Amino acid sequence: MENVFVSQHPLVKHKLAKLRSVTTEPKKFRELVREIAGLLTYEATLDLELDSFEVTTPLEKMNGSILKEKIGLVPILRSGLGMVEGIWDLMPSAEVWHIGLYRDEKTLKPVEYYNKLPIEPRVSVCLILDPMLATGGSASATIDVLKRWGVKRIKFVGIIGAPEGIRHVHENHPDVPIFLAEVDRQLNEHGYILPGLGDAGDRQFGTG
Repeated sequence: MENVFVSQHPLVKHKLAKLRSVTTEPKKFRELVREIAGLLTYEATLDLELDSFEVTTPLEKMNGSILKEKIGLVPILRSGLGMVEGIWDLMPSAEVWHIGLYRDEKTLKPVEYYNKLPIEPRVSVCLILDPMLATGGSASATIDVLKRWGVKRIKFVGIIGAPEGIRHVHENHPDVPIFLAEVDRQLNEHGYILPGLGDAGDRQFGTG
């Protein structure tokens, strides 16, 4: 699929298999979400721009590199929260902004209930975080919000995606790249990804 990047890294494949298992307890599930998020973000940020600056080593001075662009993390509440720590381990200066969406169980459409964005964006690149790209409604709605807010570069970082969700996002926002650990087979009649891993929020927070 165009503009979809599925990780081929062995560590991602290994951790994803453990994440899927029905026997994985919430504590381990959260650890795996955090670790996979960090690995996927490593791949999603390969094109970030750099500035040069002078570094003094114990032996001499040299030219080093520093991130030029300011990064914003936008976890879709609530399951996206579990991905933040893994990315903060790599980019501790990244800002985190929250957008709350829930899926109406009858229509499967997203309903926005919380938005904590400042008046103007202070970042040049936003990473939308959500473990599951199912129908694509929440991701697409979040992109709508960020574009209205004025963000020019947006990327989606998830763990598992369904073809239906990827198609929905690309029909509405073909410019937004999608980074995933895997693309699964399909959605069931309730909008859950098959084979998937169940409800990522319930499994992280022990509420299933």
